[in-house]
Amino acid sequence: MTGLPLTRGADVTGPPAVPEPDDAEVVARSWELPDAFAVLYDRHAPDIHRYAVRRLGESVAEDIMAETFLIAFRSRRRYDLSRRSARPWLYGIAAKLIGGHRRREERALRAMARTGEDPLAEAWSDRADERIAERIAVQAPLAGALAGLSPGDRHVLLLVAWADLSYQDVAEALRIPLGTVRSRLNRARRKVRAALIADPAFLLDGTELTPAWTS
Repeated sequence: MTGLPLTRGADVTGPPAVPEPDDAEVVARSWELPDAFAVLYDRHAPDIHRYAVRRLGESVAEDIMAETFLIAFRSRRRYDLSRRSARPWLYGIAAKLIGGHRRREERALRAMARTGEDPLAEAWSDRADERIAERIAVQAPLAGALAGLSPGDRHVLLLVAWADLSYQDVAEALRIPLGTVRSRLNRARRKVRAALIADPAFLLDGTELTPAWTS
């Protein structure tokens, strides 16, 4: 055996790993090094795309995602660096863009409520949330309830249920008071709950939907 003997307590694993910068650090770095913004894209683009697919379908999701990050990049110098996670910011941009397609979304939901067939089947088939997607895709009552919500109420409900944002995150994303988030969410959930009560067959296998939808 050759080489110097290992001393007790010697570090044989190399230097400690350097923690990755948080989103705020990435944004700040991109002010001087624009290419650094790609880190933010790599972290969050898949989730933004998935959310857009669920809301509007595959055909426009790519454009929503691309425009979300283009707007974010162009406005990055106005980003509040005290917000260490950029998720609410990015989802807020995406929600505004999705709002421009409100009629498309509502037409699809109302068609699903009438026929039980999902015209945006790809939008509801994300395997990562298979049970939730399955329940939405095959049942008309929830589609009708979602179509009947105001755009603001629908944004709040779906940002909580699909994007998994906290109430505070939703407030930041939509730039509305926390109390408004709570009132919109309560109103949306009441309508969803009423739809479920009206059609108990909506429940699959005797189980209930995640509380994000109904409580």
